[in-house]
Amino acid sequence: MTTQPPDGDTEEKTDAEQQNSDLCNVVGAVEEIGTEWKLITLHNLRDGEKRFNELKRSTGASSYTLSRVLDDLEEKGFIDNRKELESPVASYYSLTEKGGDLCPVFEALDGWGAEWLE
Repeated sequence: MTTQPPDGDTEEKTDAEQQNSDLCNVVGAVEEIGTEWKLITLHNLRDGEKRFNELKRSTGASSYTLSRVLDDLEEKGFIDNRKELESPVASYYSLTEKGGDLCPVFEALDGWGAEWLE
C-alpha cells in the first residue's frame, strides 16, 4: 500500500517558507506602489489636491505616462479624481485614506535615504 504525500495546505512550513511569507506584505506593498512614477505622483499629492497640469509640471512625467499612472492609482484606490465640468473642465486629484496612509512611509524612506544614500 502506497502512502500519498500530505496535502500542501496541511504541510508544515519550512523556516525559509515562513520567513518568505512574513515578507509577503512588504513585497506586496512594493509591487503595488513600487514604480518610480507612482511613487513620485503619490509623493506630490501629499500636500493636497492638484490638477492634472500641476502634477505634470511637478512630476516631470509626460501626459501619457501621468495619465496611465493616475488611472492605475485611482483603480487601486490610492487617489480620487474629482472632475469639474464647468468651463474650463478640470480634473483634480487627491489622496484617499489608503493613499494618505503612505505619508509616514515616505517620511521614513526619506530619512533612510538622507542617511544612507548621500
